[in-house]
Amino acid sequence: MPKEVLLLYSSQARYRVPREILFWLTVACTLTLVALTITGDRAVAAVPELVAGLSGVPDLPPVLQGLGWRWSRGILKGIQEKLDHFEYLNIKSIWISPFYRSPMKDFGYDVEDFRDIDPLFGTMEDFEELLAEMHSKGLKLIMDFIPNHTSDRHRWFNLSRTRDPHYEDYYVWTDCNASAPKPNNWVSVFGNSSWTYDEVRGQCYLHQFLKEQPDLNFRNEHVRKEMIDIIHFWLKKGVDGFRMDAVKHILEAAHLRDEPQVDPNKPPESITTEWDLYHDYTTSQLGLHDLLRGWRAEMDSYSREPGRYRFMVTESYDYHEVDKTMMYYGTPLVKESDFPFNFYLLDLPHNTSGLWVKHLVHLWMGNMPRGQWANWVVGNHDRPRIASSAGQTYIRVINMLLLTLPGTPTTYYGEEIGMENINVTDSQIQDPAGKYNASASRDPERSPMQWSNDMNAGFNNKTNTTWLPVHPDYRTINVQKQDEDSVLSQYRSLSKLRQSHLPLHRGWFCYVHADASVFAYLRELDGLNQAFLIVLNFGKESVATDLSSIRELPDQLEVLMSTNQDNRGKVLQKSRILTGAGEGLVFEYYTHTRFNPNHPTQCYISEKACYLRVMDILYTC
Repeated sequence: MPKEVLLLYSSQARYRVPREILFWLTVACTLTLVALTITGDRAVAAVPELVAGLSGVPDLPPVLQGLGWRWSRGILKGIQEKLDHFEYLNIKSIWISPFYRSPMKDFGYDVEDFRDIDPLFGTMEDFEELLAEMHSKGLKLIMDFIPNHTSDRHRWFNLSRTRDPHYEDYYVWTDCNASAPKPNNWVSVFGNSSWTYDEVRGQCYLHQFLKEQPDLNFRNEHVRKEMIDIIHFWLKKGVDGFRMDAVKHILEAAHLRDEPQVDPNKPPESITTEWDLYHDYTTSQLGLHDLLRGWRAEMDSYSREPGRYRFMVTESYDYHEVDKTMMYYGTPLVKESDFPFNFYLLDLPHNTSGLWVKHLVHLWMGNMPRGQWANWVVGNHDRPRIASSAGQTYIRVINMLLLTLPGTPTTYYGEEIGMENINVTDSQIQDPAGKYNASASRDPERSPMQWSNDMNAGFNNKTNTTWLPVHPDYRTINVQKQDEDSVLSQYRSLSKLRQSHLPLHRGWFCYVHADASVFAYLRELDGLNQAFLIVLNFGKESVATDLSSIRELPDQLEVLMSTNQDNRGKVLQKSRILTGAGEGLVFEYYTHTRFNPNHPTQCYISEKACYLRVMDILYTC
């Protein structure tokens, strides 16, 4: 085609405009790629899978939560009927305690068959329907995995005690007889010796919990393979992850030596509780983390499908030995759990002060390996309910702390409405720990969920009884009774606030103040001018907090949320922020001055991310 013809047609609008659009699109794409290359190694989604899937993980024991909803149909059906409650609260994942087939000597933690559902809970079909319904609602199901022991009714144990060649060493056996002293001074978590003589085999077996819960021998390669196969069985069913129970007990020293006494002058025969010994040979043994990392690798093979990340959390009460807990994160090169459960906030009631709360928070944040994800627990099935131990005055401010800290908040059922402990008489005790020592019973915090003011709090309308008494206050404290100013309504608002604002679930966490009453911190994100100040009063009286020394804060701050509805929307001077006892405030403010660059020792972030407004994305920076 002649040049003159090309020039004639190329100047026409129908040819010129598309050409110019393509040109500028090419330029824009090139500039975007250059900008992303300069600002970070990769762009990241606004919410990573772990965060999206676990913005709140309720510890929901089905033996408590579901019992009696549809007694004739099974507890799993009862849980399925209440899924709307979790959607309403913006909960993303539900941890369900054991529902394996079990003699129920320890509420399902004594497993008779890892591949079957106990009739108390329903059938495998019920489980599959529950899981499908949860997934259809965008909810994830976390199962309890109990590797340390089985029930003494498990097929493996019966074969082991008769010395079947394959199963002979599936458990920890040693020579002893019925009348002679036990092999060593090891003590069960529930009290008294960890050894029980078995007449069939003529030896003693180890049980770090009840005598009906014999410990598996993880030095046996067949046992290790059996447990991996069980993990695969449930992952193939579609479960979204596991809470690994009592992991520090999985291995014990092969030499079986006596453990050192806490009080060396105490007569050996009077050693009857776990607190009498240093557990140098029965917990956190060499090889434990290799086992857990192996399980993590097996689970990762199921996480390759988009949107189907498989989650792993470990449970280990390490108390003051926080370094041991942090080891469950793994290493920079080898991943272990997504996080170990953080139980330090369970000690909140010991000292209601801002300094104490900061100390407990910093125990985790100051020791957590760089780049890892935090988590927070303020109540569970082993500890008194926070509303009873700390008091109703503080339940709202504690929930505000839980839902504004960085990481994953974990809520024990009933905390979202402020449930309290029940009184349990000796004749009503169900807990094995309580049967050994009534003062150690965990039954008071395990009462039925209070759904309504109907019979049995709406928990069981089929019979006139429940397995534990319903709290007498169920007529005034229940899900149905909650109004706009209720504990439940506040919990929901905080959960939604957390999800909808990047600084609260992906941003920096910075300490700004702590004293005898108040604990205050900031949540901010690089590249985003929105930030939040959280001021929490854990003291016993009203106080005015002066934050005028924090130059990054604006002089005036507007209350976005308060545990006291009357204070919402108020504008306060940063030099005088007034809070009542048990009150929490969330301030939202806008600034281009970040706090974290000038205070690196006061600030923490899991994975540093910056916000690029032009493209509305986060990127590593």
